[in-house]
Amino acid sequence: MRRRILIAAAAAAAALTLTACGGGGGGGSQAEGLDSRGDITIWYSNNEAEIAWGKQMVEAWNAENPDEQIKAQEIPAGASSEEVIGAAITAGNAPCLIFNTSPAAVPAFQKQGGLVNLSEFEDGDDYIAERSGDLAEQYRSEDGGFYQMPWKSNPVMIFYNKAMFAEAGLDPESPALSTYDEFLESARAIKESGAANFAINPAPTSEFFQSWFDFYPLYAAQTGGTQLVEDGAATFDSEDGKAVADFWRTLYEEQLAGQEQYQGDAFADGYSAMAIVGPWAISVYGDAVEWGAVPVPTQDGTAPEETWTFSDAKNVGLFTACDNKATAWDVLKFATSEEQDGIWLEETGQMPLRQNLTETYPDYFEANPAYEQFGDQASRTVEVPNVPNSVEIWQTFRDGYSEAVIFGETEVDTFLSDTAGQVDELAAGN
Repeated sequence: MRRRILIAAAAAAAALTLTACGGGGGGGSQAEGLDSRGDITIWYSNNEAEIAWGKQMVEAWNAENPDEQIKAQEIPAGASSEEVIGAAITAGNAPCLIFNTSPAAVPAFQKQGGLVNLSEFEDGDDYIAERSGDLAEQYRSEDGGFYQMPWKSNPVMIFYNKAMFAEAGLDPESPALSTYDEFLESARAIKESGAANFAINPAPTSEFFQSWFDFYPLYAAQTGGTQLVEDGAATFDSEDGKAVADFWRTLYEEQLAGQEQYQGDAFADGYSAMAIVGPWAISVYGDAVEWGAVPVPTQDGTAPEETWTFSDAKNVGLFTACDNKATAWDVLKFATSEEQDGIWLEETGQMPLRQNLTETYPDYFEANPAYEQFGDQASRTVEVPNVPNSVEIWQTFRDGYSEAVIFGETEVDTFLSDTAGQVDELAAGN
């Protein structure tokens, strides 16, 4: 979990910094060099499995394209990867492609002039739509263009500790967790049995992205796939938003979830019996925890095949400083081809943002059944809204949520209405 948090944290400082920077520094007009070919440089994440994938992808491309070679490296060290990206945009020396671009940072990078509109390539829209299907629409910017390639997701679900559930007298193979009432009853049984300190323990800290791992997945499920902001306005001041907030408020009020930060991985350490995490956790937890996974709950229960959740995606940006954009676009298509997506799945266990995922790679999911439910869940994911002031919107939401839901210092209704008004202002670019 800490790996995901550190990567997600990258967006914060960068987006806030870039908002302050305004425009400029992007390395030239976006359309400049769309037909140019030659060598390019790319950056990928410093995660071990992603490095292994990146190296083989580069080797495969370079073997077939001697006149258009890729030079690849890990994202340079810095306070965060997105800070490094932001600095490179400002300096005009960003690489052509970065395979670790946070969707939350894209509006700020775009505002800075750092990202190429992929829709300007002749086959840009068609390629993205064909690969990712309807989910791709969440990644369009307000001007209708794609300034990011939807790449890979880690759709979050409820991981639960089977041994702790058994100790609490709950069914470890078919836990009652699908409705809010069932979830609360199970959480109370865990707490009363002493099986764990808390039933579930999402980070109660104030970073803007923390709501992606408590409120937002359940809101996505409760609403059947609604984003926090749609059509320029907040959506959460509603019966569904109140239901989700009230559910979490009950968990905190009854001390079924902790109000103090835990130093470490609460689920891995046995401090909590449940966690909201994605398929990356399967290899991390390994055999250390006898775990199961189920979709996030909804108020009245939703069939797993109809349940939505948060995507926890990372995408690929093509940057305006790139001299050889035609080569970069071809490399981007090569890296997200059916063959390379299959290798990505094998190497990392993370889900390519590709439609019909389980049907496309049946052999992988048959050989790795623990990942199959995540492959199915990947078709029903909600992304952070691609709107101005993205990070500020999430920080405003988190501040209000923390005060009302985690600590009970204000009423939930007040939080929802007041915060929605502030979010509307920010989404309007104010």
